[in-house]
Amino acid sequence: MVSTVVPLFVFSLPRSGSTLIQRILAAHESISTVSESHILLPYLYTLKDKGVYSEYYHKYTVRGIQAFCLELPNGVDDYLAEIRSLILRLYTKAAKSNAKYFLDKAGAYHLIVDDIFRLFPEGKFIFLWRNPLAVVSSLMESWRNGRWNLYEHEVYLYDGAHQLVAAYEKYRARVCAVRFEDLIINPDAECRRILGYLELPFDPEILSKFSEIQLRGELGDRPGMRRYQHLSREPLDKWKHILANPIRKAWCKRYLRYIGKERLAMMGYDIVELLTELNSIPSSLFFLGSDILRIPYGLAFRLMEGRIMKDKLQAILAGQRVYLHH
Repeated sequence: MVSTVVPLFVFSLPRSGSTLIQRILAAHESISTVSESHILLPYLYTLKDKGVYSEYYHKYTVRGIQAFCLELPNGVDDYLAEIRSLILRLYTKAAKSNAKYFLDKAGAYHLIVDDIFRLFPEGKFIFLWRNPLAVVSSLMESWRNGRWNLYEHEVYLYDGAHQLVAAYEKYRARVCAVRFEDLIINPDAECRRILGYLELPFDPEILSKFSEIQLRGELGDRPGMRRYQHLSREPLDKWKHILANPIRKAWCKRYLRYIGKERLAMMGYDIVELLTELNSIPSSLFFLGSDILRIPYGLAFRLMEGRIMKDKLQAILAGQRVYLHH
């Protein structure tokens, strides 16, 4: 019987450095990975009647699966056990022959974080935190060249922050927490600590070899993989330029207060220090005019489900029939 790999998960908000830590760990001979599989989301959402809009009626599908589970000896537990077995087989097939761990991550895994802990009690879990102001800045800088786009990422910024901190607090005895800033400033010590948690020997060469790791798959931080071939402190203060205008400063203050003093402390940050640092940035008019237009556009985009409308319009222009999404 072929032994299965141990699942290893990295949980973080997008733009927190998860691809960096993934590449560093992938440079270790005992860890395999792919870019971002997202593989657990569709399987676990077969039991969730909210959050999916499709051409089939997803809520009816969930009801059908729940009814099917009633016929299984152990109900939903049997259904989840089969999903677990399938995923472990796939992880093992995708891994190197000598790998102990298969690392999986996806920005949206915060939506199923509790499910993942229940599904893989033997798993290892890394929580990666980053200064929320840097996360906000990187979302705009990386995907819209600095223009306002936070309406596209609110599920991560709001639900993600809450769900990840709650999971960390609940399972902290079983996890390893890392701050992006600490990894950049003191990589040797942080990597030793992470590999100690994984019960693997520390190989100092992974901190140089990670630049050779090219993760297969289309997702993940493709620009970052090209841009950063070695550990750099540049991202630590880069956010200040992007967030310098008054609208962005005001939004960030509200966002920090939403996360709150206690949750920020759980992540390893002090709300007073973050607010002080934000206030110390010299104000500029950079992107101000664009923000005034894009913020109300973002509100309409969110309320009207802009991506669905865009897809329908493209289908109409292509002469295709469009259908209601359930």
